Amino acid sequence: MKRFYIVMAVLFVAAVCSASGLSGSRQRKVKKYFSGVLTGNGAGFSGDKKISVKDINDVRETVWQCWCEAVAANETPGFIVPFAQDEPRDTGYWRLPQDLEPDAVMPYYFIKKGEQPQDGYPLFLYMHGSGSKVSEWKTGIRLCYSYEDSPSLHFIPQIPREDHYRWAIQSKQWAWEKLLRLAFVDSSIDANRIYFYGISEGGYGSQRLASFYADYLAGAGPMAGGEPLKNAPMENLANIAFSLRTGERDYSFGRNMMTYNASLVMDSLQAAHPGMYNHFIELIPNMGHGINYEKTTPWLAKHTRNPHPTYFYWEDYDMYGRHRTGFYNIKVNETSRNSDEERTCYEVQIADNVVDVKVNNVTYTTIKELYNIPMLFSKSYEVATKGKITIFLSEQLFDFSQPVKVVVNGKVAFEGKVVPRLSAMVESCAEFFDPERLFPASVTVDIK
Repeated sequence: MKRFYIVMAVLFVAAVCSASGLSGSRQRKVKKYFSGVLTGNGAGFSGDKKISVKDINDVRETVWQCWCEAVAANETPGFIVPFAQDEPRDTGYWRLPQDLEPDAVMPYYFIKKGEQPQDGYPLFLYMHGSGSKVSEWKTGIRLCYSYEDSPSLHFIPQIPREDHYRWAIQSKQWAWEKLLRLAFVDSSIDANRIYFYGISEGGYGSQRLASFYADYLAGAGPMAGGEPLKNAPMENLANIAFSLRTGERDYSFGRNMMTYNASLVMDSLQAAHPGMYNHFIELIPNMGHGINYEKTTPWLAKHTRNPHPTYFYWEDYDMYGRHRTGFYNIKVNETSRNSDEERTCYEVQIADNVVDVKVNNVTYTTIKELYNIPMLFSKSYEVATKGKITIFLSEQLFDFSQPVKVVVNGKVAFEGKVVPRLSAMVESCAEFFDPERLFPASVTVDIK
């Protein structure tokens, strides 16, 4: 019965999103396109139209309504109703795709603490460690209730299969993107206060996921973890709060050394980009793998996402065989990589109606190992000479009455007036499924 209530709640969100701005036939085309995106059966979007600047908000609300309705119809089951500490526990279940993880059903708890804030609850995704999944899950719910981060929601999954004990593999990426889609259409959740965190194996997972999904997050907090930085490039964290706390005597797998390396890199990035790369990285004196976990979520909860940064860096990397296709306001149409060993890095600065993009391919070379684990790397960069990207433009950062300039690797790739269009809004919604990133305009440029 609770699942029925949550679907009705999503439908309610869709209803309150309703606004004028599109004809009924165009709305039907938009909803059909979104349903195809969610089910993997979609063709390209048709039914484009120009949008006047004064109508951007009305059209955006209507497009978001169409997305909410598509999610309500296709993204089932949704969330169970969150429960407070003194209420009976319910358990939700999501079945992961068979082709990604066979016979995997992910149980989860969904807990709430405190009264709902005006802008919605902050949402924390907690990932447990790699012991017995039953005891780890039980410990997780006790810990999540203990943290002084109220008001908050905590989504607490149990690993479905202990032989697939990784929180960042493709089957789990599917689950976290489902979680984000559901969170964004839920009016009880603040879309700009979503956080990933975890302990031990959950620390590894949340560190990787922080870099991979930074554009969705306000912050991330791995604990008792530490990843080789090739697995979780720190450069991607320019606009989120990042906490990493590990015992200084946590020698297993070099967790303490990897935490120390992350601290050096984040300090350097913060010095080079004042006001960015906000971090709280600590090697806790005299502690091993067991530490005090109480500091992470209260620190994270102080931070809110900026969905429209004027600077970001995206190292587009393969995580367990999959690349993201977009990040913040960039979508990759054609890759710039020359081989699977390479990664493409996009450094973006936006000011005065100008988008400056530096695109380089990067190759890693291991220069130090510990326990046969790569610890330190050198990077060699080469200017990209091929590829195609779409840059989405928001009215928050651009004046559409004036020409827009796009500079790629020092060369003007586009200069001229940009017209807001329905297609940009629909395509960016399908790409990012984010209420803060329904962009009204876009420019597609070749990388030469």
